[in-house]
Amino acid sequence: MQVTRRRVGAEQQPAGLPGHRPLRGRSRRRTLLTAAATAVVLAAGSGVGFAQGSPFGENRVGQVYDRGLLVSDNQYVDPYGERLVIDNGKIMSSTVSPDGSHLAAAVADGGAALAIVDVRNWKVQQLVGSAAASVPRIGSNSVGQEGPTYSPDGKQLWLGQPDGYTRFDVNPDGSVANPVAVKIAKSGSQQALVAGLVFSADGSTAYAAVNGQNRVVAIDTASATVGQSWPVGIAPRGIARAGGKLYVSNEGGRPAKPGESTINSYGTQVPADPDTGATTTGTVSVIDLADPSAAPVGVDVGLHPTAVYAKNGAVFVTNTATNSVSVIDTRNDKVVQTIATRPWSEASIGYEPNAVTLTDDGHLLVTLGRANAVAVYRYGGPQEPASYVGLLPTDYFPSGISSSGKDVLVANTRGIDARRPTAAAGHATHDTTSSVVRFTLPSDKEIRKQTARVFEQNNWTRNAAEAATGRKAKAVPVPEKIGDPSTIEHVFLLVKENRTYDQVYGDLPQGNGDASLAQFGANVTPNQHALAEQFGLYDNTYDIGTNSAEGHNWLMQADNPEYTESSAGEYLRSYDTEDDSLGHQAGGTLWSGVQAAGRSVRDFGEFHQFLAKPAGASWQNLYCDTRNMQATGAGSAYRLVSSSPIPSLNKVSVPAFPKFDTSVPDVYRAQIWKQDFERNGPANLNMLWLSSDHTGGPANAAAQVADNDLAVGQIVDEITHSPYWKDSAIFVVEDDSQAGLDHVDGHRAPIQIISPYAQHGAVDSRYYSQINLVRTIEQILGVKPMNQKDTAATPMTGAFTRTPDYTPFTALPNRTSLTNGLATAPPCGPDVPAPQAATAAAVPTGAVPAAAAEVAAKWSEWKEQQRLTGTDAAPDRANPAQMNHLTWYEAHDWATPYPGERAVLAPADVPGAYLPSAELDG
Repeated sequence: MQVTRRRVGAEQQPAGLPGHRPLRGRSRRRTLLTAAATAVVLAAGSGVGFAQGSPFGENRVGQVYDRGLLVSDNQYVDPYGERLVIDNGKIMSSTVSPDGSHLAAAVADGGAALAIVDVRNWKVQQLVGSAAASVPRIGSNSVGQEGPTYSPDGKQLWLGQPDGYTRFDVNPDGSVANPVAVKIAKSGSQQALVAGLVFSADGSTAYAAVNGQNRVVAIDTASATVGQSWPVGIAPRGIARAGGKLYVSNEGGRPAKPGESTINSYGTQVPADPDTGATTTGTVSVIDLADPSAAPVGVDVGLHPTAVYAKNGAVFVTNTATNSVSVIDTRNDKVVQTIATRPWSEASIGYEPNAVTLTDDGHLLVTLGRANAVAVYRYGGPQEPASYVGLLPTDYFPSGISSSGKDVLVANTRGIDARRPTAAAGHATHDTTSSVVRFTLPSDKEIRKQTARVFEQNNWTRNAAEAATGRKAKAVPVPEKIGDPSTIEHVFLLVKENRTYDQVYGDLPQGNGDASLAQFGANVTPNQHALAEQFGLYDNTYDIGTNSAEGHNWLMQADNPEYTESSAGEYLRSYDTEDDSLGHQAGGTLWSGVQAAGRSVRDFGEFHQFLAKPAGASWQNLYCDTRNMQATGAGSAYRLVSSSPIPSLNKVSVPAFPKFDTSVPDVYRAQIWKQDFERNGPANLNMLWLSSDHTGGPANAAAQVADNDLAVGQIVDEITHSPYWKDSAIFVVEDDSQAGLDHVDGHRAPIQIISPYAQHGAVDSRYYSQINLVRTIEQILGVKPMNQKDTAATPMTGAFTRTPDYTPFTALPNRTSLTNGLATAPPCGPDVPAPQAATAAAVPTGAVPAAAAEVAAKWSEWKEQQRLTGTDAAPDRANPAQMNHLTWYEAHDWATPYPGERAVLAPADVPGAYLPSAELDG
């Protein structure tokens, strides 16, 4: 593989960002703070200064600075070498052709399933998917965690999909043609969900890790028939052939023993920690092809073993959750050394090694997905301890690596973040990119130099999480050291669904908003606007996840574990990983950390998986029940039961508070919470899931967002008028921001920080992400960070002042009818809203004009087919492009085309409607 080396530096604008003018050098400081706000932020004794409070300053996501392009998870990216941006979704997995001329990548979230990259000409040569224009065309865009895989002669390419593989012929120019389905039958209800694939030396047999069925099968490549099957461990992932044997990584470890604590994963009970829900074993199964009737032998390795790579008598296994590489000597199938992939001494987990290669000159290269880096080691053989050299920076979330001589190719799942070129008036989280980076391995001296840059890009500084030393410290809102006293004893985390900053706050002139994108302005969200005016506006804060599967993980685990990251092309083994032990990190969760610190937790729906509803519990009836509870103080007439499969969370949960279901009003949830609050008081950490602003339920979009807004206002009103207000902090955050546009970046989202110690009346334009918010909660409650991401994050110290203002908040009545758009009115009558504010944009009427009746009817049919309501409702399963259009149309009374388009479209006509369906997409 012939490659050139070119340094991608701060002076260059990243590919795929036409029309964007990067900010260079030091951040430009915006001047949107009012004089009063400046006094709050900078007054003596009000907290710490900008540098310590936000090391990213006022830098914005998507812009290029000295340290690189700022992405949404507290990192800069500026890879060593040459970058090729792929504007066709995320790379889930990839492989290089035997001759090194092409890279084949399984992609997701961009309208295709397979991308062929011409490495020599450095371009995307071909895209293959289910769209009508695709040549060739395949039936599904769903792809597995591993592959695609070339045959030894390079004449075939096999792409993993839910029910087996699609086999392509490879043309002389590297393109693919003639797709043929290679099916693997279901085992009961479990689909194949294939993962890694490896061929025999002559290419006559393909050995497949059948991830969904906990087995490996042999496939005759000529007849495409399945032959022998071997049972292995749980969730086989990677596979390699060495010395006449197969080595298979089992991400879920070994089968459970009688009496062990377990949690489900795709119908299999997995050995798991009852507090964190995380797996407790990891294994590699060894299959002797010379004795195919013999049972596979298990080899214990670290947790969540993923990639398996064989060379020179050794098998290398990336232990993604325990952050190490196991080296297995193929002569005796023993682990002879374990190589730590923990480059920063302040944190032991969270780097997520996920791919490995060995160069001919003895350099072992390991991609660290969450560190955006390649770790380089000197390797002399299985018995000779590897020595750490340093790090090389990559793009966002490297997930594949290959080498030829000293030439290296790295595939990056998220590339340059959600910066795909678009004709719309803003950015969306599903504008996902990926990238490939190539370079010639530099000298060890240069690698050590680049290591410092990786540290800088990840904010790995000495100003990390420090524990209290036992000294007497004065109580402050956000203590300097973990365990020092805080003036805040009760934290409330209110998690909402899917809005961008501009959708809600674009109409606020004091912030960096775009009023044309403000779908739910002050007449739909009067409480959120009033909270921003009273307690501060944050206009440079970012959610990280693209959907709920990722977003709730970022809030509960300060990370989206590699398992969930790599499952995004299929989402069939699991979507909401609450009910999947493979989606839980070894470092625990926010609630388990709070409990470990000796503090109390109370959960209202967050991270719940199950919901039981009695007959008659329709949106209309629950709305009337809410009005009755408010008027009489009586309990609910309906017994809804929400629960979690994680024992530690279920023990502290209030089952009557329903999890996600858009046919449950948020004002109902607020009443259930209020009755519990008045009866039991708060815990130290109180988590609530308020999900109506997801939209898609019986009422229309504006009504559901108004319902969510009123519920938030009522909860804040209750807390601020209670005896607990004096030592409370309320964080209101979206789980993700996928369902709309934002002129800065699709990840920018609204948050509120509500406390006597919040910086009242200010506009805060410092960069924050959800990780900073989680770290702030940890710092307040004395909780040890969970991984390297929240360890490196700086608490939002500057968002607080040491001089409290105990003025309570009084909820504003809704100005948009909560029953707007219902097919049938509630038995207690429609909701009558308060008068609209003349200074704000008028709310939608909910009426469908005659000219749009036919297209609106098609959208109603579409909505009924999505998992938005009922006991099996799940957030963000609907196609994101379609969901965004429906929400826009309902918010504009079906009279205004979606930004960048000329007409109101039917569901099937929406650009991006070929993305994964409600069954498969997040």
